[in-house]
Amino acid sequence: MGGRSVMPARRTLDLVLLLTLAVVVLLTLAPTGSGWTWGAPLAELRWYASGWDSPTAMLQLTGNLALLAPSAALAVARWPGLAVPHRLAAASVGGATAIELMQWALPLGRVVSPLDALLNAAGAVAGGLVAARLAAGTGQQAGRPR
Repeated sequence: MGGRSVMPARRTLDLVLLLTLAVVVLLTLAPTGSGWTWGAPLAELRWYASGWDSPTAMLQLTGNLALLAPSAALAVARWPGLAVPHRLAAASVGGATAIELMQWALPLGRVVSPLDALLNAAGAVAGGLVAARLAAGTGQQAGRPR
């Protein structure tokens, strides 16, 4: 009887996680031209550091930080063992790096940026740790609603 209530919660988490990953794919791998451009990390850092009053810079910064956070939060909810900081960091860096490598490998007209990968990973770690903290506070584990 308990197995039946667990399955819909897990399936729902799986489905929503897949949907968030589909959004990530659409946002990061939709063609914008052809070829690729290198995003020089120091130039990007200067742009962000001097762009606090620029809506474009702030949209780019917050977008990069937020890109993988929902997926990471859902992954931690689905697989609580992922909430261990070093595991979460490794998965986050791996996912963010995979996005940049695909942008480099595919002729999408995208900017390949190590700084974007770092920001994506940082946001994912933050999102995953917040989800872990919230789950700990409610006493829930993945697929086991109270």
